[in-house]
Amino acid sequence: MPRIEDIDRFAFVVGAPRCGTTSLANFLKPHPGVCFPILKEPHYFAQHDLRELDDTELKSKVEKEYLGRFFPHSGGNARLAADCSVSYLYAPEQLEPALRLWPKSRFIVILRDPMEMIPSLHQRLVSLGDETLTNFEDAWAAVPDRAEGKRIPPSCVEPRWLRYDQAGRYSTYLERLFASVGRERCLVLLFDDLAADPAGQYRLLMHFLDLPALEETVNFAPRRQSYGVRFNWLQRLLKRPPKPLWKYLSGPFQQKRERKLDGKESDRPVVDTIFAVRKRLLHWNRIPLKKRPPPLWVQEEIRSQLKDEIERVGKLIGRDLGHWLEIRPQKASHSIRSTGMDAKPSFTPAEMKRSTG
Repeated sequence: MPRIEDIDRFAFVVGAPRCGTTSLANFLKPHPGVCFPILKEPHYFAQHDLRELDDTELKSKVEKEYLGRFFPHSGGNARLAADCSVSYLYAPEQLEPALRLWPKSRFIVILRDPMEMIPSLHQRLVSLGDETLTNFEDAWAAVPDRAEGKRIPPSCVEPRWLRYDQAGRYSTYLERLFASVGRERCLVLLFDDLAADPAGQYRLLMHFLDLPALEETVNFAPRRQSYGVRFNWLQRLLKRPPKPLWKYLSGPFQQKRERKLDGKESDRPVVDTIFAVRKRLLHWNRIPLKKRPPPLWVQEEIRSQLKDEIERVGKLIGRDLGHWLEIRPQKASHSIRSTGMDAKPSFTPAEMKRSTG
């Protein structure tokens, strides 16, 4: 059983989603001084609120359920462990127990223009099978209903991800994170800087974590590019299968997240064969993504809702973010609505449902 004492401190890459956290994880993964989990995003402290446990209960539970599941290989020379769960930014208070166990831990946040991040998050959720509304404007219009627990797809693992209006409230969550773990323990990076100078951001990260920079071990190419899918029903079946098929179709990452800790799996060869077929189907189902800015009415709503948030973020980190939330003009030829994409419909789907309710 792994022990708390096997790890001296953690580097928590806490988000935000679709902002470059995968690149940061790939900076850390090959480093010999880092113990990387068997799954990049355990999400453990976001899924389990452990703040009420006393120190003895906390240590026992975390050793068994967290270290035992995600860090069974800890105990070697690497004394710094990594956890790159983007959900932690949206539940920062629940990181307090991790800080009790590893008080020298550090927290890394990376942020991106919400006008780019939010549509990218939507497309990612479509590809994961959590989102069934494939047009971003329809998903945005559904937010009021989803805030009330309505129109949540049965395949969606975490309904909070469908709150696109909340995803870009960076200053709100940064302030809560600073209050929970201390500003001095946090490093805030920007996607713009990562895209422009990945090697420079790598060195900055290594300095913050007090690790030697080993640039020769890192691939600085962009990771996790967005893509579309041919058939959404097939994507949901393979990514978010119904419970009777979960064991055979949920995928190796989800299997690792919920595997039995005793390691006994009598039908492992069958599962491996199915996973191989599943992987080929997922690859075939991918298609290039035709990127386009959201309709102007959606952009205006995003800007209106998040303008104050972005101004506060700039003050928090001492950066000028005035270029964020700029409206991206669209060409008329790209319209997908008979009424024109740039015009807001007389009724959004959510409004139409309420008006007839």
